[in-house]
Amino acid sequence: MIRALLVDDERLARAELRRLLTAHPEVEIVGEAVNAVDALAQIAALRPELVFLDVQMPGGSGFDLLAALDTAPQVIFTTAFDQYAIRAFEVSALDYLPKPIQAARLAAALRRAGGGSDRPASTAAAPGWGKLFIKDGERCWFVGLEQIRLFESEGNYTRVYFDGERPLMLRSLSQLEEKLDPARFFRANRRHIVNLDFVRQVRPVEAGGLALLLRDEQMVEVSRRRAAQFRSLAGI
Repeated sequence: MIRALLVDDERLARAELRRLLTAHPEVEIVGEAVNAVDALAQIAALRPELVFLDVQMPGGSGFDLLAALDTAPQVIFTTAFDQYAIRAFEVSALDYLPKPIQAARLAAALRRAGGGSDRPASTAAAPGWGKLFIKDGERCWFVGLEQIRLFESEGNYTRVYFDGERPLMLRSLSQLEEKLDPARFFRANRRHIVNLDFVRQVRPVEAGGLALLLRDEQMVEVSRRRAAQFRSLAGI
């Protein structure tokens, strides 16, 4: 069963989507929201696995909503404005449904979400994982936490390393640390949080410290204060 939230400022659009989803009993509609602020509260309270998200709404767009989330569920964009289609795919949304939504397109989107009749109905990520929405200038990314190898502090901003990208996001390293799973993401020093899955080698350094060599050959030093914590966490 997929827990879904409908986010659209138009009552008739929400009603039509709800009607179309009756053909998909594997989808449980847990709530509806009429704007980004309402959706933010409902996502926090209801923890949906999938959000059908209108892009253009009064008081804040669907992209504004994603930027306000610490981690985000799967997203299928719904909008009547074709110019948003390319941008939606640039942020790696699960899919994009132009209005009026067609039943066949909806069914295909749900199959990609894991909720089609020919696939197991589950979009739940592995424990501790989620997605992060990052907007740097005109570019946007919707990236799984499991893809991120390193967070690096730059004042009130944090540089995020994943694939070949290094965008900046307007969030401090301390703010991110509060939301990340400490069993997966280790605060190595004042400037860096490392995804332990990307650590290729642990090297001792002088004065009892450690250095972490990542898969991309980047080296991150572990502060003396945190070296003992890392040894305990890694069982070394």
